[in-house]
Amino acid sequence: MPSRPNRLPLDPSTNLPSIHSFGELSHFLRGAVFDEESRTLTESMSQLAYHIEAIVAALRLHRQREVIAPQLVDLLTVLRAHRNLVVGLALPWRGLYEYAGYLQALNNFRVLIGQWLLEGGPHSRELLLTADDFELVAWRTLGEGMLMIDMYDQWSASEPRLPDTEPMLPEEPQVRRAIQWWKKLRL
Repeated sequence: MPSRPNRLPLDPSTNLPSIHSFGELSHFLRGAVFDEESRTLTESMSQLAYHIEAIVAALRLHRQREVIAPQLVDLLTVLRAHRNLVVGLALPWRGLYEYAGYLQALNNFRVLIGQWLLEGGPHSRELLLTADDFELVAWRTLGEGMLMIDMYDQWSASEPRLPDTEPMLPEEPQVRRAIQWWKKLRL
C-alpha cells in the first residue's frame, strides 16, 4: 500500500504539522484514505469533528443547557458508533500501541461528556462547560486517533508485498517492532 500523499501543512513559524480547526481536520481525514477500513474510520472521525466543531461554536456564543445539552447527547451517539467501529478494527490496527491510547481517549471523552451534562443538575439553565475545556479534550481525543492512523499508515507502507500474488497476512505490529528492537540491541 502506498503511503498517504496528503500530509498536514507545515506551520512556517515552527516547521511542524498543524491543523487549526476541526473543519481542517475533517478535510485532512477525507484525503487520508489508503484502504477500505481506513476510509470508514476517517469518515467516522470526520463526523466526530463536524459535531465537535458545532458544539465549540455554540459554546462560544452561550452555555444554555437547552441548546448545548441536545448537541452533546447527539455527540455521544456519534461517539458510541465511532467507538464500536474502532473496537471492530482488524488485527493490524489492534496490534498498534496507539490503538489502546485512542480507545482510552474515546472512553474518557464519553465519560467527560456525561459528567458535563450532569454538572449543575438538570434544572440549571447553563452548563458549567466552557468552549475551551471542551475543545481541549476534543483535540486530545482526535489527536490520538490521528496518531493511530498515521502509525497504521507507516506500518502498512512498510509491509512487504509480493508482486502479482495474494497480499501477505500482516504480522502483529507489536511483535514486528519487538523483533526489530531486539535486532538493533544485538548489533
